[in-house]
Amino acid sequence: MKNLRSKTLAAASAVSLGVGLAVTGGLAPAASAAGPDTTFLVLAPQGATTGKAAARVTAAEGTVVATYDQIGVLVVRSANPDFATDVAGAGVESVASTAGLGTALEEGETLEVSAAQVANAAADPTAEPLFGQQWDMSMIDVPQAHAVNAGRADVVVGVLDSGISSSHPDLASQIAKDKSASCLGGVTDTAEVAWNPTTSDHGTHVAGTIAAAVNGVGVTGVAPGVKVAAVKVVNDDGYIFPEAAVCGFLWAAEHGMQLTNNSYYIDPWELNCRNDARQRPVWQAVQRAIRYSQSKGVLHVASAGNSNYDLAHKITDDGSPNNGTPETRENLTNACLDLPAEVPGVVTVSAVGPTGAKSYYSSYGQGVIDVTAPGGDTRFRTQGVRSTLTDGILSTTFNPATKTNGWGYKQGTSMSGPHATGVAALALSAHPDMKPGQLASFLERTSVAQSCPEGVYNPVPLIPTGPHAYDATCSGGARNGFYGAGLVNAYHAVR
Repeated sequence: MKNLRSKTLAAASAVSLGVGLAVTGGLAPAASAAGPDTTFLVLAPQGATTGKAAARVTAAEGTVVATYDQIGVLVVRSANPDFATDVAGAGVESVASTAGLGTALEEGETLEVSAAQVANAAADPTAEPLFGQQWDMSMIDVPQAHAVNAGRADVVVGVLDSGISSSHPDLASQIAKDKSASCLGGVTDTAEVAWNPTTSDHGTHVAGTIAAAVNGVGVTGVAPGVKVAAVKVVNDDGYIFPEAAVCGFLWAAEHGMQLTNNSYYIDPWELNCRNDARQRPVWQAVQRAIRYSQSKGVLHVASAGNSNYDLAHKITDDGSPNNGTPETRENLTNACLDLPAEVPGVVTVSAVGPTGAKSYYSSYGQGVIDVTAPGGDTRFRTQGVRSTLTDGILSTTFNPATKTNGWGYKQGTSMSGPHATGVAALALSAHPDMKPGQLASFLERTSVAQSCPEGVYNPVPLIPTGPHAYDATCSGGARNGFYGAGLVNAYHAVR
């Protein structure tokens, strides 16, 4: 039995209309309703418009807050306790309340670099003071890549996360502000304050790994020549709801982004089961949103998760939901998927530590993992006894308590994903005509194959949770369950 509790990354906001999003107000309910104001996803039949569904919403005492006609999805608010039943009928394929479906953002521990450490950092070949502590960049040949191509400014990466600090000295010049927005509540708000972080530095850390500037300050990103767009999908309580993710994918599709980074999963149950009546509408909405954005030229990169779980052999989930008391679901099948990592066409990324071996926490799975990238492993040196946080990933941070910018270490597949996204951004900069499928294939072909370790793999047998808590077995050959096609390589991507 595997524990699925820890995979990083997920409400209402002011409304700013964006391309492809209609916002409707003033639809008074037909009768007084009793019950909490609740958000619903209402799906029209595949390929149909939302007109009939919207009419049924009004009749069922609901208010449409966002219309995604491109994919036949409505985001609705209603206090009618019988809304899900009342709205059913012609023009509505499925409906689900998203109450209780907020996925908790697991921040993990951050080790901040002090001002004194920054001031005393030695110079290095990149001219970035802290580059010497970025073991991850050397591992994937970033310096060699930058000598050829450091990225093009017309390549824009959407960071679907907790926001990006627009005042950070390593990121201020890197953000495409005209393409940034909050998607909280499933509606967009383009005000800069709305897409900045408030209670989390996760998105700022991810953005720095992708595109921190080469400016003589702090760190470098994998692709400092490209731009990142903040697409805020994690609310101030640390949750991502399905309607925010759907909004994020559509926003990226309609605003010229070629890539998105997704270091989260969409459902407090790590595995979304399509044969579950409550979960199926979420799967349908997310799949439609991703498929549509792919058709608009967007490649999505997603983290595999931090559960040391074999995603190719799903049997039991005993650690979800991550927003409440865990329950045990047994006899699972491949109808249960990790969203968005297992949506077709999404590049799924596992994590390695400084030795290049699978990070003890990283989920895996033959046929699921596409590539691997540095995510950090803070316990391999002590076999799990304690953490060495500098074996994590150094990137940009934002301290929510002091509202100050800085640099610090985190670990997780949330950190490996943006390395792969950054390499994909470099590849697209060097080969701008590639479509999403071609780019995904190219990312795999330019990766460096990693062999499976023999027998049962566990670098942390002395970890307090037990000697077998992180046992894992790798399957496959040159392409395998731990590393997919291999370790991404920035230099190979731009040659």
